[in-house]
Amino acid sequence: MTTPSTDRPLAVVTGASSGIGYELAVQFAEHGFDLIVVAEDDGISSAAEKLRRDGGPEVQPVRVDLAREQGVEELASTIAATGRPVDALALNAGRGAGGAFVGGTDLRDELEVVDLNVRSTVHLAKRLLPGMVERGTGRVLFTSSIASTMPGPFQAVYNASKSFVQSFAEALRNELKDTGVTVTSLMPGPTDTEFFDRADMEDTRVGSGSKDDPAKVAAQGFEALMKGDQTVTAGSLMNKVQTAAGKIIPDKLKAEQHRRMAEPGSGD
Repeated sequence: MTTPSTDRPLAVVTGASSGIGYELAVQFAEHGFDLIVVAEDDGISSAAEKLRRDGGPEVQPVRVDLAREQGVEELASTIAATGRPVDALALNAGRGAGGAFVGGTDLRDELEVVDLNVRSTVHLAKRLLPGMVERGTGRVLFTSSIASTMPGPFQAVYNASKSFVQSFAEALRNELKDTGVTVTSLMPGPTDTEFFDRADMEDTRVGSGSKDDPAKVAAQGFEALMKGDQTVTAGSLMNKVQTAAGKIIPDKLKAEQHRRMAEPGSGD
């Protein structure tokens, strides 16, 4: 166990090598937090370098694969070894897999979506939330998605995983409402990150269409987290309209709309 060298609060951000996760880390750094930033790729080291400022935050990169149980346990042990309480936790790591469930996607990819988006989120929350509750203070941000509000043809497992995250976040918020720990759900729409490339969705309408700035999405998420809001639909006005309309549009119709956006080749 190490002795903290600063009196700044500590934030942990997963999926922080690029995209929304990196921009969330920027927000924490700019608002006086030290950081533990986490990702499976070697870009996490260069991200940590960019986040450091002269006289600014301490930034510790951790390269682990959170889709594997041992990766989550390694991260939890690394956090514990700092001897510092986690003041803010951004559970942002996630991935997608586009294509038809039958004949279009690989089972390994689909199960990795479940392992990263669902299993690791539950696992890490189980490890870190008890300490927050014991201290009576803490902030937790789950990166959900507007995809959580609709069935997702050609992204069937991804949308289902985000529906899980959204439900999980809202349930925990209710459970922890009298503990001093707040839970906020960030719901972005299509965002200009590596997501669509990694999900093999660049030839779809959603993959080739306009996207939101991840820095804007992260700033809105950070603001909501600091306010202790329940949810924030981030990005464009269209995302907010879509989320509101989704409360009254039948699932059958939402599924057809999603199909037109996510079907392979729909962007041609």
